[in-house]
Amino acid sequence: MARRVLGVDPGSTATGWALVVAEGNRYRLEERGVLRPRGPDRAHRLADLDRRFSDLLIRLTPDCSAVESPFAGRNVRSALSLAECRGVLLAALGRQNVAVASYSPAQVKSAVVGHGNAAKAQVAYMVTRLLHLAEDPPSDAADAAAVALTHLHLARFQRSVDAPVDAC
Repeated sequence: MARRVLGVDPGSTATGWALVVAEGNRYRLEERGVLRPRGPDRAHRLADLDRRFSDLLIRLTPDCSAVESPFAGRNVRSALSLAECRGVLLAALGRQNVAVASYSPAQVKSAVVGHGNAAKAQVAYMVTRLLHLAEDPPSDAADAAAVALTHLHLARFQRSVDAPVDAC
């Protein structure tokens, strides 16, 4: 049975998303993209993100989602802005009853590349190879696909050791 995992890479100016379908041990990228919210101020841009992401969820009907958790950086303003975007995305997922798993950037890099300090280019390269793509997807979409692949890899490993796994 195929599993449809929506990977999400939240961003204050660009939110990457990728729908990865797993059929047994085979993965394929069904769709991917980047949402760039528009509006005259922060509140309107967050409302635009909510509206567009909610429409995307209705159209894609994922079985579950994997969302990258925030990276604790030095810039408090950036961290707050990212947290606001992530909150909007989580609320939209909750309204659509889509299960959410969260993974840190280091977990994603480790699962996809093999070590937690990988560069963005290495992540994009591995996403392209793992999903048998003709070319690298845009950076934010590649990161989102990596989050979905992380979920699929870790869920498969958890099942193999009989650990409890979420619904997806």
